Amino acid sequence: MKRESADSPLLVLEHIDKGFPGVQALSGVGLRLFGGEIHALMGQNGAGKSTLIKVLTGLYAPDAGRIRLSGQDIAPRSTAEAQDLGISTVYQEVNLCPNLSVAENLFIGRYPRCFGQIDWKRMRERSRVLLAELELDIDVDAPLARYSLSVQQMVAIARALNISAQVLILDEPTSSLDEAAVQHLFRVMRRLRDQGMAILFVTHFLEQVYAVSDRITVMRNGRTEGEYHAAELGRLELVQRMVGPHVASGAERTDACAAEGPPVLRTHGLARRGVLQPLDLEIRRGEVMGLCGLLGSGRTETARLLFGADTADAGEIEINGRRQRMASPRQAIAEGLAFCSEDRKVEGAVLALSVRENIILALQARQGWWRAMPLRRQRALAEDYVRRLGIKTADIDTPIGLLSGGNQQKALLARWLLTRPQLLILDEPTRGIDVRAKEEIMDEVRRLCAVREDPATPGTNWRQATPGASESASAIAEPAVSAEDRRMAVLFISSELPEVLRCSDRLMVMRERRAGGVYSRGELDDQSVLEVIAGDGGARRD
Repeated sequence: MKRESADSPLLVLEHIDKGFPGVQALSGVGLRLFGGEIHALMGQNGAGKSTLIKVLTGLYAPDAGRIRLSGQDIAPRSTAEAQDLGISTVYQEVNLCPNLSVAENLFIGRYPRCFGQIDWKRMRERSRVLLAELELDIDVDAPLARYSLSVQQMVAIARALNISAQVLILDEPTSSLDEAAVQHLFRVMRRLRDQGMAILFVTHFLEQVYAVSDRITVMRNGRTEGEYHAAELGRLELVQRMVGPHVASGAERTDACAAEGPPVLRTHGLARRGVLQPLDLEIRRGEVMGLCGLLGSGRTETARLLFGADTADAGEIEINGRRQRMASPRQAIAEGLAFCSEDRKVEGAVLALSVRENIILALQARQGWWRAMPLRRQRALAEDYVRRLGIKTADIDTPIGLLSGGNQQKALLARWLLTRPQLLILDEPTRGIDVRAKEEIMDEVRRLCAVREDPATPGTNWRQATPGASESASAIAEPAVSAEDRRMAVLFISSELPEVLRCSDRLMVMRERRAGGVYSRGELDDQSVLEVIAGDGGARRD
């Protein structure tokens, strides 16, 4: 049984503001943690969860607001100072030293000493006691690297407890754990809760929230949406509060694509251990297949497996009916796949390179770096796509890092359109950009599949030179192909339901790392999608 918490919260954050250049990350955020409770912090990407944790642990100083611990105002200026106050954090990525022993990791920076020397015997004995409290019996003298990620996660928790923590923050601790390791972690969390500790549990798995949490705080768009008792907040209501109100519906789309074409890509039982359950997916030529779900549902993981950025443990992929094993992005590109990553600054744009260099990057890589593309051809292609997609830049040789987020995203879209892909995978293509640029990119996504012409220039064969284009652009044009072969398929991944509903011909809803249902065009409805995400509605397959 859960130990009843005190009437007064142990930790209180009030009216916390935190801004960065051009971004207000937190606005008036509040959070209360009670001793003897597990408190889940929920929210979509960009809700402000990570920023709030960094404020609480001293990595960021708040612009406004106050933090109180046991009734006293505190203002930690570093993680070490937060730890001294009794606030410890265990992150998703274990930040320990794998080359050191388990015992050394538990006591690093705080080694017990005797006569000025490290007391190794005492450290080993204390390490065994700490790990026994977490149901862990391992060799404390062995290097940490010898053990699995789940064991390393427990060692990180034991280290946090070794500093007499009053508040334990677990930031996405289950994202890379199998079911047995998750249940072990939950037993430990319940034991610590019953000992009176306040635990802040950050996760994106709904089932885990309800399995272990006593109270839930929901954040949305940098604000606190509300605090709830877990037993009084249904799954569907939780998802609705995380996602927010919807102002668009799939029915608004009027430019539905023409008759569906043959499958471009099929997967059968595609899976990766701890990341994605066996998945069957079919994407047809000329359609926008939407993929939606909460953070951690398996959306991005699916995209990375299809593109060969990660390797599947099981299952197979078919491209145009031919079985493939995507071993690398290079192979995926050769098979006609293109991928715009959700993290455009790390996995997309090369910020120090020019707009021109970023646009021609994928095409140059496909034809081989030993066959350098002439500068004249580079300029012709870049200028053509800057014009087609309306990329706002002073010059094609301007560093792409100086462009707005929306124009960076358009340049990355141009990069992949230049490779003439059969399937374009767009992962969160509108994240972090302004409303107008968002609408322009969404319009472009719909044109890619809904028309049989050049998606950027109506009336033009996609594989013929654009009328009015420079002589250089015409000289490099590819021969015309059939209208059916020109039709592109798009896998559109987004956490914004209005966007994915508006764009999609069919929609696969992901939950808990597996497909929750595939919805045909006539079935798309924001309420039914939320029900599938929450697990409150029956999955429907077309």
